[in-house]
Amino acid sequence: MKINSKDFRVRSGKNFDLREWPTTVKPFCKSKKQYQELLEKHVEELSSLQQLHYASDRYALLLVFQGIDAAGKDGAIRHVMSGINPQGCDVFSFKQPTAEELEHDFLWRTTYRLPERGRIAIFNRSYYEEVLVVRVHPELLRNEGLPDQLHDEKTIWKERYRSIVDLEEHLHRNGTRIVKFFLHLSKNEQRKRFLDRIDELDKNWKFSLADVHERKYWKHYADAFEACLNATSTHHAPWYIVPADDKENARLIVSQILVDTLNELKMAYPKSTAKRRQELKSIRKLLAK
Repeated sequence: MKINSKDFRVRSGKNFDLREWPTTVKPFCKSKKQYQELLEKHVEELSSLQQLHYASDRYALLLVFQGIDAAGKDGAIRHVMSGINPQGCDVFSFKQPTAEELEHDFLWRTTYRLPERGRIAIFNRSYYEEVLVVRVHPELLRNEGLPDQLHDEKTIWKERYRSIVDLEEHLHRNGTRIVKFFLHLSKNEQRKRFLDRIDELDKNWKFSLADVHERKYWKHYADAFEACLNATSTHHAPWYIVPADDKENARLIVSQILVDTLNELKMAYPKSTAKRRQELKSIRKLLAK
């Protein structure tokens, strides 16, 4: 079954209801072996494309992963990017802001982690937390130290969406390509994964009582994600809603989108000049002696 990236893309300017997007789709592979073969094929393609991306040195690539707790962000990054050369890729996980970060604007702590040309940066959570978890828990907003007139909850989210869209448009104009993944998990599947984290000793470290506490805000998070994706999925920085109940399917979707994104850049290895070729011939003669 062919994976069509466009099936998962949020169209710019077309408001949608997140409840209408599935958390699971028909498996793309008939067996575990077939899945592993297809994922390996994608990983090999990504490895080759990343080498070309690094050598051409024309674009930067930013990948943003968002999702509710246990949606599979870590696993998707680990499996899909397993063939990427670490020298050309950086992964950043953004947790609770530090005291220093809270003294700056809400985009500061992620902006200075943006990728250079030829490199890939992966944001495991990102500046989008400032319109997601902060929106669900307004007390976090009050802790950011903004002047009273700047944290009016009736206007601040639209203002932050605008800041994000403006930043992403600026980055696009300057050669950074942005791909954003929302791993769409069902509440029941999250419960199963939490139980696995309790029952399996090697997964205990992943579990926290805070995770269970946040389940109380499930609808609030769903509303925040829906509003955010509607407001910030643009032609130059699209959101992809990835059905995440099936981890294998989700990884195949993510990897296919990345392969398609890199192929669309029409990259090429730098061309050698006649002067450079002559220089290399001279060096070769010296080495051959």
